[in-house]
Amino acid sequence: MKPLSRKVAAVEESQTIFLASLAKKMKSEGIDVSSLTAGEPDFGTPQAIKDAAMKAIQSEFTKYTPTRGIPDLLKAVAEKFRKDNDLHFETSQVMVSNGAKHSIYNALEAICNKGDEVIIPAPYWVSYPEMAKLVNATPVIVKTSASNQFKMTPSQLRKALTKKSKVLIFCSPSNPTGAVYTQEEIEAIADVVHRSGIYVISDEIYEKIIYDGLKHFSMGAVDPIRNQVVTTNGVSKAYSMTGWRIGFMGGPKEIISAAEKVQSQVTSNACSISQKAALAALTADLDAEVAGMVREFDRRRQYLVGEFKTIKGIDFIYPRGSFTFFINVKPFLNKKTPKTLIKTTDDLSEYFLYEHRVATVPGPSFGAPHWIRLSYACSMEELSKGVNRLREGFAYLSTL
Repeated sequence: MKPLSRKVAAVEESQTIFLASLAKKMKSEGIDVSSLTAGEPDFGTPQAIKDAAMKAIQSEFTKYTPTRGIPDLLKAVAEKFRKDNDLHFETSQVMVSNGAKHSIYNALEAICNKGDEVIIPAPYWVSYPEMAKLVNATPVIVKTSASNQFKMTPSQLRKALTKKSKVLIFCSPSNPTGAVYTQEEIEAIADVVHRSGIYVISDEIYEKIIYDGLKHFSMGAVDPIRNQVVTTNGVSKAYSMTGWRIGFMGGPKEIISAAEKVQSQVTSNACSISQKAALAALTADLDAEVAGMVREFDRRRQYLVGEFKTIKGIDFIYPRGSFTFFINVKPFLNKKTPKTLIKTTDDLSEYFLYEHRVATVPGPSFGAPHWIRLSYACSMEELSKGVNRLREGFAYLSTL
C-alpha cells in the first residue's frame, strides 16, 4: 500500500482529548479515576437554550442553512461583538462554524500560504501549532516567562518577527495558564502588530470566565489594527455548550469571505439545530446563569490556590481567567519509584494516573515541559478527591 499523508503524520494528536478519553475509558472499566483534564464546564446547558433546540427539531428546522450561518444568528453574533467587545461588524463580516476551533482553523486557511510563519506564544493551547502545520504554515513558538504570568511582551513579539511572519495567534484569557492581559498590555502588543502588518487571530473563548473584577479587552478593538484582527469565540465555555459545536468569527470581509469558501467545501453549515440553540444563548437573558457558573468556578479556583500553597515544592500561575490551573513540577522530575522512572512531565502524568488514579495533562503539550495543567471544570467533590491524590503523589516523591 502507498504511504499516507506526511503532513498528517507530522501532526500530534490532541493530548487533552486523548487523556480525557483515557480517563473516561478507565472509569468505564470500573477504575476509580479522578479526572482533572476536561476542557468543558460540568454544568448543564441552560434550559432556555435546550428549549430553543427542541423547538427547532419539532418545527423541522433540520435542513441545510447558508454556509456562514442563519441570518438571525449572524445578526446576534454581530450584536454580541458590538456590545461586549467594541467590535463593529456587518453581518457579512461574521461567520458561524462547527466550534471555535473550527473558526480558528478556517481563519488560518484563509490567511496562510505554504511556508508562512504563525507566531504562537508559549504556553499555548495544544491545537495551535498543529493547526498551523495542517495549513502548511510554520509554527514559530515564542517562549514567555513565568515571572510575567507567561504573558508575551511586545519585545518578545518583535524578536519573533521575520519576513515570513503572517499571523499571531493570541489568547486571553489563556488556556492553559489562566493569565489575562490588561488593556494596556494588549495595546502595546497591538502597536507591534500595526507596525509589522501581520494579522492576528484573537481566541476569546474564555472571555466571560474571568475573576477578581478584571475586564476582558479585545485586541480587535484597538483602532489602528481593526482590519488586521480576526476575533474567534463561541458558546461552548460561557453557556456550557461544548457538544453543540458552535463557534463564530468576525473580521475583515475579505478574510471572512475566504474562510466561507473553505467551510463551504469542507463542512458546509454548522448544525441547524445548534444554530437555533446558539441564537437563544446570545439573545435570551442568561446573565444570571453565566454569573452563577463563574462564581462556582471562582470558588474552585480559590480552593486550588489554597491547597497548592501548602504543597512543598509546587509553584503555580495564579489564574485570573478560564478554568485551568498551571503548576510547575520541575522539583519532582528525575525521580524513580518502584514502578516508574520520572524523567519528564509525561512520565509524571502517567505516574499520577496509574499509581494515584488522577488524570492530568502534561506541559509539553502546551510548550511548557516542566508544567502540568489541571482543569477545575468538575465538581468540588471530584476536585477535592483529585487534589488529595496529587498531594499523596507529591508527598511520596518528596521522600525519594
